[in-house]
Amino acid sequence: VIDAQVDEEARQVFAAARGRDPNAAELRALRQAWLDNEVLYREGLALQVDRGDPTIRDRVIFKTLSIVELNIERPQVGEAELRAWFERNRARYDEPVRYDFREAVLAGERSEAAVRGFVQALRDDSPAAAEASLRVFKARPRDNLVHSYGEAFAAALEAAPTGVWQALPTEAGWRAIQVDAITPARPADFAVLHNVVHQDWVDTSMAEARSAAVREMTTKYVVRYEGVEQ
Repeated sequence: VIDAQVDEEARQVFAAARGRDPNAAELRALRQAWLDNEVLYREGLALQVDRGDPTIRDRVIFKTLSIVELNIERPQVGEAELRAWFERNRARYDEPVRYDFREAVLAGERSEAAVRGFVQALRDDSPAAAEASLRVFKARPRDNLVHSYGEAFAAALEAAPTGVWQALPTEAGWRAIQVDAITPARPADFAVLHNVVHQDWVDTSMAEARSAAVREMTTKYVVRYEGVEQ
């Protein structure tokens, strides 16, 4: 039975790790993971792998999953199929554009007007600006910028000139930023990363096969959702 208590525990674990509540898609994935583990646990009990270790649920799940994995053949892949998989998953391997920049930290108010005035003081080498603390960031990819500062900041940083203090918007208010350098994106070389790509393909294929095997086990059970939206 998947009920409100299952959802609440999933939300708490997710929030502790990510600092926010899961969205609807993430909550569905968390429920599926809970269901997979519940099925593995029950199958493990049916296989009696809990003998001598009846109180440790995680170990029972691990033992059952190990048995499932023993029945899965290691997948094989040809060069053409592997290259096609690499092309579909280039985002995992291509080196993204990276940004070196620094932030002059303005204490207190971070309104647009206050930060623009602060930026002008930085450009003029004003004595007041010299007292600001400085944060230096190296080789930050765009995805990291979006996660830390928001999409508007990432877009503004992309368009900012190097070596010039700018007032840029973030989700937490305006900031004084100077771009030091931008390292262009670099596409990955399949030949250089061949072994890495092959291992990633094997790991992904094995994970998909394990999930399919657990889903097949789940068909033996009646799963009810009580007090939660599906």
